[in-house]
Amino acid sequence: MSAPASAAPTQDELKTLVGRAALEYVVRGEIVGVGTGSTVNKFIDALATIKHEIKGAVSSSIASTERLRALGIEVFDSNAVDELAVYIDGADEIDGRGHMIKGGGAALTREKIVAAQSRRFVCIADASKRVEVLGAFPLPVEIIPMAARRLMRQFAAFGGLAQVREKDGLPLVTDNGQHILDVTGLKISDPLAFESEVNQWPGVVTVGVFAHQKAQVCLLATPEGVQTLRYD
Repeated sequence: MSAPASAAPTQDELKTLVGRAALEYVVRGEIVGVGTGSTVNKFIDALATIKHEIKGAVSSSIASTERLRALGIEVFDSNAVDELAVYIDGADEIDGRGHMIKGGGAALTREKIVAAQSRRFVCIADASKRVEVLGAFPLPVEIIPMAARRLMRQFAAFGGLAQVREKDGLPLVTDNGQHILDVTGLKISDPLAFESEVNQWPGVVTVGVFAHQKAQVCLLATPEGVQTLRYD
């Protein structure tokens, strides 16, 4: 009688797997950049197991800061640190060149700041986030609220439908006190040019395309294990 087939790992188990795998990229004795989201939460839990081997963390959100501190990891203000060896964060989408869409957790501006402060960006994600062309996931754009209607029209000219993200029936307010537009219907074939252009639109705080601050490494959780993709 053959042995029963083992069940495929759950989404939560995959996130735990890739969160632990990211510990390999943490530089001991230094401060690590930490992102935001459910996959990053698994990394934070794993990071707590080596907290005595690092100086602490710079965090991209209030939620991650609270989780880090609750686990006994010191959190530094980004202005107190000149440079980080590595930034570890998730992605909503990642293409074959390491360009990403981020911001599903509404922390894209602070994520981009910490990414720019880091020598290396390690993305942790599951295989469903790997795409050929960015745009299937709604593109988050952090905006100044008074610009919302005009920016919605500008995205419409690109073929995108933009909507203000809501929470409990009201516009979601980011950690920076701003709003988020989620834009659907886009195919972002040139992420570098798209990011550069949209960032120039008055009222845009940050667009959730990470092409100038792309990943150098992606740890991709698959049912067969963690796949390492390099974009150096």
